[in-house]
Amino acid sequence: MVMEMATEKYAIPFDVTNWDTIATTTHPGETGVAVWKTLQLGGLRIRMVEYSANYLADHWCQKGHLLFVLEGQLITQLDNGEKFEMTKGMSYQVSDELSSHKSFSPTGAKLLIVDGSFLAV
Repeated sequence: MVMEMATEKYAIPFDVTNWDTIATTTHPGETGVAVWKTLQLGGLRIRMVEYSANYLADHWCQKGHLLFVLEGQLITQLDNGEKFEMTKGMSYQVSDELSSHKSFSPTGAKLLIVDGSFLAV
């Protein structure tokens, strides 16, 4: 499927990110917590996110993401009831406003998530 998307260019010089040096922020869910390490580069956001066991998001998300499971188990539910179980090495991608989704992690998970204005439709 080819989609027309907003185009925004980024001038990002080569850089290495040591995620151990990035400050964390904690985001409580309905149950459990999500711990984020965020790298913001203009309209581009790159996050290393860890969900605790039994983490359930406290909202339905409309934002687009490129999400890659580094460790653990993630179940993503769409607002139409569909559920997708993902484990290490799996990913999903979605543009803004195309699919309401909500995350649950029964065992905990570590994720790399990229999002930003380039995913606007």
